[in-house]
Amino acid sequence: MPDPDALNTSDGPNTSGALDALRSRWLRTLLAARDGACHPDPYPYADNLLKRWSEPQRRYHTLDHLTAVLDRVDELEEYADDPDAVRLAAWFHDAVYLPERSTNEERSARLAERALPEAGVPQETTDEVARLVRLTVTHDPADDDANGAVLCDADLAVLAAPPESYARYAAAVREEYSFVPDDAFRTGRAAVLRQLLDLPRLFRTPYGEREWEAPARRNIAAEIERLSGGS
Repeated sequence: MPDPDALNTSDGPNTSGALDALRSRWLRTLLAARDGACHPDPYPYADNLLKRWSEPQRRYHTLDHLTAVLDRVDELEEYADDPDAVRLAAWFHDAVYLPERSTNEERSARLAERALPEAGVPQETTDEVARLVRLTVTHDPADDDANGAVLCDADLAVLAAPPESYARYAAAVREEYSFVPDDAFRTGRAAVLRQLLDLPRLFRTPYGEREWEAPARRNIAAEIERLSGGS
């Protein structure tokens, strides 16, 4: 997986600073998850992941989304059994992302299964990371799945954003699916949103349920209404 030349950081100081911050977060998480033996340089793994998250087909599933999910995991870490496994899962959960494919989560999980043991992460933790990545297909963790609750809540937290931020999120999703005709997109997107609304709870952590459930449901219902109206 590692490629020391995988990422060009010459776009400017702001971009470089953001990438450096993400590299530092990766380093802290990987070192905490490793088994303590001598292992490869962690930074090429970070650069490979950052390059993936910077691919041109992405409009929502970008470095901003990765950063937001990591921030939410930090916010919710008290509810996790293994916060570092959840953080690693956040790094990998959309590492493979092609909008026209339905296998992104599985391919992302397999990437984690290949890369993490090589990077020094024990097999038990690797297995948990891959399980969590696969869980983002449904965002429906079991009641006793603390790690799954944290990752899924962190990934779905955008649904509870203020209306103007939610509108930007929805527009970015539409851009990622620009190859889909409008009618087909509206039908498919509305179906996905209705599946979310059908869940007994969107958010499984106490904080997520308290702070995010109601605004998320309002945002989703409003988007479904817009999609149904053809606007």
